[in-house]
Amino acid sequence: MATLTEKTARRERLAATLNHKQPDRIPIDFGGTAVTGIHASCVAALRDYYGLEQRPVRIHEPFQMLGLVDEDLQDAMGLDVTGVFPRNTMFGFPAEEWKRWQFNGQEVLVPGDFNTTVDANGDTLIYPEGDLTVPASGRMPRGGYFFDSIVRQDPFDEEKLNPEDNMEEFGPVVQEDLDHLVRATQEAWTTGRGVIASFGGTAFGDIALVPAPSLKHPRGIRDIAEWYVSTSSRQDYIHRVFERQCEIAIENLGRIYAAVGDSVHAVFVCGTDFGTQTSAFCSVKTFRDLYFPYYKQVNDWIHSHTPWKTFKHSCGAVSKFLPSFIEAGFDILNPVQCSATGMEPEQLKANFGDQLVFWGGGVDTQRVLPFGTAAEVREQVLRRCEIFAPGGGFVFNSIHNVQAATPVENIVAMIDAVHEFNGRK
Repeated sequence: MATLTEKTARRERLAATLNHKQPDRIPIDFGGTAVTGIHASCVAALRDYYGLEQRPVRIHEPFQMLGLVDEDLQDAMGLDVTGVFPRNTMFGFPAEEWKRWQFNGQEVLVPGDFNTTVDANGDTLIYPEGDLTVPASGRMPRGGYFFDSIVRQDPFDEEKLNPEDNMEEFGPVVQEDLDHLVRATQEAWTTGRGVIASFGGTAFGDIALVPAPSLKHPRGIRDIAEWYVSTSSRQDYIHRVFERQCEIAIENLGRIYAAVGDSVHAVFVCGTDFGTQTSAFCSVKTFRDLYFPYYKQVNDWIHSHTPWKTFKHSCGAVSKFLPSFIEAGFDILNPVQCSATGMEPEQLKANFGDQLVFWGGGVDTQRVLPFGTAAEVREQVLRRCEIFAPGGGFVFNSIHNVQAATPVENIVAMIDAVHEFNGRK
């Protein structure tokens, strides 16, 4: 159990880092957000490795089957950050009233409305709001480790497209959800760790959300390919969706801040991806024309009314977007995919290290962490720490979530290497 002094140090460590001041140690996050988490199978393996109480892992994010990193495991791993999550999951049901469920030979705890069926191919289907009477909104292939959204777009008349149809999932925060955020934030703050919160509603055009897996009968443009086409051919339509979404988001942020106050260090604003492994989904001009105005409004409101730092997730080769991200007001970049074209860590730190906090980039999750040796993991982690740590502005995390079937020895080698680096100070 951490002492009061140790708890205070964790919080101060993250605060210094976010303000580009040299902390006493690099702060570490695993489990603070839905893009810095750990697959349930790996959470179970880590609990076993550290000799913690054996119990089923809770699936707090069923879309990616991320396991909740409980406080005893946070302590064992030496983590400095904890997260606040919305009441409802990606599939529209709350993460509460836990029940047991089996997949791939692992017993886990899932929310009470986590209801599934198995189709003729052996795939597992999951349902919005847990309603088995409507079409499934997610599919986990037989032997798979996470769900993919099922596109349920009805045919539409081009002349009758209504932006309100793509707004159904956005609305004023209800009191029940607000009460949850207050409780969750208070609980996170009492841990003494730095706090990052995901309040929702500000992810403009996030492809994971476009199919609306939380809705029973989504309307509007819900096919991913059709949405990408629309960002070019139906920009007026997209602007109308984003304009209203932005208005609602800022109204909600006002209510949320009034309720949770300053007990949050950073807020997850957006997870819309703009990069591929070697290129980008759109031009910088399209980004600035279509997305930039709304990101800037949200970030400007947050910076004008709160002390929160703003977190932008985008995978891939996004170096050409970074000046625009900064101008839009983002403080934090994640996951810092150093293996993508133009994302060399030395150049990122040199060119943007005084303006962006790099939350991630600590180790490659495509090859090194899942398939390398423990020695290779250690070597890469130490090198990334040497590059990103000087002057602050670096929160250690892998590049996106720790994926299923990652050897526990490699995960431990990663964590141990960060502590080894920190011990050199």
